[in-house]
Amino acid sequence: MLKRISLRTWLFIAGGAIIVLVLFFLFLNRATLSPSVSKSKGVQLTQNGAGQYQTVIKDGHYLTSAARGLTATSQGNAVDTKDFESGLLNLDKTHFKTGRYIFQEGQYLSSDTVSGLLARQTDSNLTALNPKDNGKTDSSRNPIYVQSLTEQDFMTKDGSNLKLAGMVVGVAMNTQDTYQKEQYGANYYQSISDADRIAYGKKIAPKLIKQIRAQTGVAKNIPIVIAMYANASEDSLGGGSFYSEATSKSGTNISAWTDINDKTVVFPKESSDSSSVGTDENTGFTNFKNDIANFFPNINGATAIGHFTNSKLTSMKVTVTTQFYSQTEIEAFANYVSSAAVKFLPSSAPVQITIKTANETQAILVRKSDDKSYTTTIM
Repeated sequence: MLKRISLRTWLFIAGGAIIVLVLFFLFLNRATLSPSVSKSKGVQLTQNGAGQYQTVIKDGHYLTSAARGLTATSQGNAVDTKDFESGLLNLDKTHFKTGRYIFQEGQYLSSDTVSGLLARQTDSNLTALNPKDNGKTDSSRNPIYVQSLTEQDFMTKDGSNLKLAGMVVGVAMNTQDTYQKEQYGANYYQSISDADRIAYGKKIAPKLIKQIRAQTGVAKNIPIVIAMYANASEDSLGGGSFYSEATSKSGTNISAWTDINDKTVVFPKESSDSSSVGTDENTGFTNFKNDIANFFPNINGATAIGHFTNSKLTSMKVTVTTQFYSQTEIEAFANYVSSAAVKFLPSSAPVQITIKTANETQAILVRKSDDKSYTTTIM
């Protein structure tokens, strides 16, 4: 005979069932909304925007270069690294069109290979690009000429795969070598003349091409562009610039060298800079600096770095250092800087202005070429 179930028991059973259903649907909802932990397999391409290269994603990860950031010595100008890579990317587009080629960070020169190339020659490392140490500790020493290398690969589609169609290799050459006469001793500086730097770069270029073509996967007949970059001195506010390029279409043969008319100018112009490049921009920046200093006396300084190609300004980055801390002061100053910049700074090239204290960035103002006003972001 069946027992009667009390109302309390029925409510307990029903409540338990509801809890189970709620937990079940929560589980389904979480499974649906949460990101998948599985990684996409194979090669995918991504593109930031029009006029930019498609880049390579493999197995869900952006392909980075194992040799990126390697240098012959620890000394150097911090500005150079960024300018070197961004300048090289602009140069790439003159050889490998963005609509046809796919950009890939260097994958053929390993970190060990690049470290060996940047070392000094020894009896056990004859492929090194820098000269043997002659034991001298004065101006007659053999300096470190080659400071760093950057490989960039350009791919084309081959069915569902990609194949290497060309390469650009940037070679950063020192204009000044920093060294110690004894371990952990004082730093000494050896200047390298333009003539010596240019001649040495041309000398080692075929040797570098030979080592690149020796790497697995690099064909003997793909074009390899060698772009030579002159590092700025260690204490310079600005970075260096590319000065020459050549192309190897096959083997180690290199075409005639072509000069690259790039120049980096620091504003206000240094007294040692007698070049006419940037004269008008220097006048405008000096007026801009004086104007904002007169209106806001709490300014520690203002400098700018202009990049020129064929004597034409291509970009300007301005840094204004202040002692403002309150939000209202920062906003008022940023607004005034914006109006002064429209009045005095060039409009034919992109300009970025960073307002900062010694410890933090307070505002960033940006104007694209031919824009009538600045976009201001208060940090």
